[in-house]
Amino acid sequence: MRPAPYAADPSASRGRLYPEPPSPTRSAFQRDRDRIIHSTAFRRLKDKTQVFLFDEGDHYRTRLTHTIEVAQIARGLARALGLNEDLTEALALAHDLGHPPFGHAGERALAAAMADHGGFDHNAQSLRVVTLLERRYPRFDGLNLSWETLEGLVKHNGPLTGALPFAIAEYVATHDLWLSTHAGAEAQAAAIADDIAYDTHDVDDGLRAGLLTLDSLAEVEFIGDLLRGIRAEYPGLAAERTRAELIRRMIKVMVEDVIGESRRRLAALNPASADAVRHAGHPVIGFSAEMAGADRAIKARLSRDVYRHPEVMQVMDKAEAVVLRLFARYREDPAALPEGWRPSEGGDDARMVADFLAGMTDRYAVLEHQRFFGGPAELR
Repeated sequence: MRPAPYAADPSASRGRLYPEPPSPTRSAFQRDRDRIIHSTAFRRLKDKTQVFLFDEGDHYRTRLTHTIEVAQIARGLARALGLNEDLTEALALAHDLGHPPFGHAGERALAAAMADHGGFDHNAQSLRVVTLLERRYPRFDGLNLSWETLEGLVKHNGPLTGALPFAIAEYVATHDLWLSTHAGAEAQAAAIADDIAYDTHDVDDGLRAGLLTLDSLAEVEFIGDLLRGIRAEYPGLAAERTRAELIRRMIKVMVEDVIGESRRRLAALNPASADAVRHAGHPVIGFSAEMAGADRAIKARLSRDVYRHPEVMQVMDKAEAVVLRLFARYREDPAALPEGWRPSEGGDDARMVADFLAGMTDRYAVLEHQRFFGGPAELR
């Protein structure tokens, strides 16, 4: 499919903060994708929590498997809508690089610990990872990604106005990422793919864990309609296969909805360039009103029955305590940090500690806690 006029054009990229000669074999966005995949932060996603901890089972999603699933959905959306697939994939692969250990429990802990030191936000931390914390190149810190990738990453949840998270405010003081506009269409596709992935796959993991049942999910109108269709077509189908078919149909219907709704919005706007999408004043890639309602209903059910389930909350409360105790210990005793992570005299030791903790895997955080404070090497 020919790229649409509103697709990002790698040959017209706004470039990199540190100029580099072009690659003879890869476009600017392909190069960004490859740098993200080969980064240390990307590898660490394999041992970071999505919903369930590493020791609760081998079949649950991790941040890495979630990220791969987001990238697959995002690339399919980009192909259907004539967007740049490589930029869309790069954004999907990078969107969770700033997540600390233990998912949102770790983020809550770091936000509390950093409340008097500029705060903590995982989206802002993703920017910090790719612009500062990765140390792979002799001439610069970070990955030196193209402007379009950084812009899409920082605006994963839309335009940024008002008070900015520390990491974003620090970076855009020297590199303007047009925070007040919407992101390009590729970033919008990656963001909606993230919604589809965690709606469907957290339902899958919740069913696998026994926190959800097919019958209870049937109370959500969108899911109930799909289940009735499956049971009519395959009467007596085993629960395991019903679950798999439900997730497959959820993804299919949600993806098709985004493609249809986005084509409608794009036809109405008729953008002649990627910047016309940025200045549209509203997202051009998204759910229809009906599907947006279904998305909210799914998220509400997941919040009630999975994310806030007493068993999950008990583990996550312990995980928050682990992060808070490690933060206090490293600040009290910087020598406990590895070389290269110890703040220089007069440096921002709180931010250094937050950066180090945010990069940890679940497993490493538990082992560090055990090293300092004793106790079992697990949280249950």
